[in-house]
Amino acid sequence: RFVPERMVPFSFPLSKRALWDPVPMGDVIGSHIAYYRNPKLSMMEKTLRLAYRHAKQHEKKLFSCFLLGTLAVDKDEESVTLTIDRFDPGREV
Repeated sequence: RFVPERMVPFSFPLSKRALWDPVPMGDVIGSHIAYYRNPKLSMMEKTLRLAYRHAKQHEKKLFSCFLLGTLAVDKDEESVTLTIDRFDPGREV
């Protein structure tokens, strides 16, 4: 579902040399993963259990972590699958 009020423009970091003309050209278009494709989420059970155990053992109610995986377009090109297969608790500092 296309939700324009949730979309935010993205920008590139400042640099000393520009590789292209930064002046906007043409109409504004939205780029959303679910606009043209049906998103699917797949997660390994081992990864989910590890993240759950880490969350239960963590002293604070809020903490940061990373879930890593791959994004692929299915063979029928009708959907996009995000497969999460790794958990990284990150660093406290």
